[in-house]
Amino acid sequence: MSDFRRYAAELLGTLLLVFFGVGSAVAARVQGGVVVVALAFGFVMVALVYTIGPLSGSHVNPAVTLGVLLSGKVSALGAVAYWIAQFVGATIAAFILWALTRWGDVADQTGALGTNGYGAHINRGGAAVLELVLTFLFVLVVLVVTSRSENPGTAGLAIGLALAVTQLVGLTLTGAAVNPARAFGPAIFEGGVALRQLWVFIVFPLLGGALAALVAPLVMGAQRHYWGGHEKSVGGPK
Repeated sequence: MSDFRRYAAELLGTLLLVFFGVGSAVAARVQGGVVVVALAFGFVMVALVYTIGPLSGSHVNPAVTLGVLLSGKVSALGAVAYWIAQFVGATIAAFILWALTRWGDVADQTGALGTNGYGAHINRGGAAVLELVLTFLFVLVVLVVTSRSENPGTAGLAIGLALAVTQLVGLTLTGAAVNPARAFGPAIFEGGVALRQLWVFIVFPLLGGALAALVAPLVMGAQRHYWGGHEKSVGGPK
């Protein structure tokens, strides 16, 4: 029963992340601009970390789950269940947004249901590198801040800010997927070019998450905090 609750939390969390994040682009990309969309993603991520984080860890992102899996903090079976829940949640959210634009008289200000893509401002190779780097940063922050024992209450803020930064940098270039599930849901309903390019926004965020899992132990092992002028080693040899 506890496993079911975790999977349900991941489904709901991903649904809410995609609905509010992508929804902000669909409804306010033109009037609000990049900053509004980036803040929407960041704020909803903060809220989810504090709401469902204690239950499921609030991964709401297959790349994060891959990083956690490679870090040995979740079983392979648990990771697969998380991935299924995340993709289902993102698909439901995208369907709601699609329905609002089709039957709810909501004007889609992205013109493509907030899908990710390349070609207009960046080529495929550039998009691949960008998505890898942006996801690397986000997953690295998640893995590092959630592993710390000091000031655990600030983890949600750091994670939300990291997600907002990725959106600020990548939104006008690729739509800043940083999350295979977020890319998957809207592409399924938009089809066309978005669906053909989808593999880039699944493969390279996952690679970014895997790279973050490799680098995170090095970062945590080398962390040094200074208190009152005295150096204190955290996570490494004293």
